[in-house]
Amino acid sequence: MNIQVKTTGNEQPQFPIPAGVHAETILSVKHYTDRLFSFRTTRPQSFRFRSGEFAMIGLPNAEKPVYRAYSIASPSWDEELEFFSIKVENGPLTQHLQLIQPGDTLLLRPKSTGTLVLDALTPGRRLWMLSTGTGIAPFASLARDPETYEKFEDVVLTHTCRDVGELAYGQELADAIANDPLIGEFAREHFTHYATTTREPHERMGRITSKIADGSLFTDLGTEPFDPAVDRIMICGSIEMTKELKALAESFGLTEGANNAPAEFVIERAFVG
Repeated sequence: MNIQVKTTGNEQPQFPIPAGVHAETILSVKHYTDRLFSFRTTRPQSFRFRSGEFAMIGLPNAEKPVYRAYSIASPSWDEELEFFSIKVENGPLTQHLQLIQPGDTLLLRPKSTGTLVLDALTPGRRLWMLSTGTGIAPFASLARDPETYEKFEDVVLTHTCRDVGELAYGQELADAIANDPLIGEFAREHFTHYATTTREPHERMGRITSKIADGSLFTDLGTEPFDPAVDRIMICGSIEMTKELKALAESFGLTEGANNAPAEFVIERAFVG
């Protein structure tokens, strides 16, 4: 049965909700820069996902809504859903999504999926989560999940953006993890947040690919280079970045894994538009 929903805060025309799609309510929106924002929504009781997965979301502003893959930034235990998004001026979805306000409706398809899940990795001692831009979103989910710290002794999250302001989401995440009642005590000793910029001056500058290639990442953190016997890697970011990091991981002897064939590193290939 189709359900008619109200007009959104940006006054776009509303269409019936497609059958089999969840209609969720926007609870909060936070704009970090003119390019980045996050938002939280209600979560259907029947919606299950593994931390690190993505879902297909859209808006009820067309007869045939546009859906895009968005990593779920909240952990699997959270009663709400969180997403972290770029703003694309002419993006089929994001040009409208960036205008949402609390009380608006978000469309959510009922199935989640993705390769950035713990089950896609073989056991290891140290987990590296390498991200650029909004690629930090699935790691915001994983880094807040107690299971991550049960499986890995050390967790390192890297986040690279062009400007300092774009690092704010990651810094807020790191602060929240340190004070989290579930994982905070352990994470304060075993979770590392490593942020860099590529354009605006910052205490650490440089592309993460360069820092891995020249060894400065490992020097900065006081760790050994990637070792297939110890390290497991998750990668999420731009297409160029993921290709370079895949090649770098393989140069250290790591093998790419998947849900049906766990190995030493995994890449997310779903992108927002």
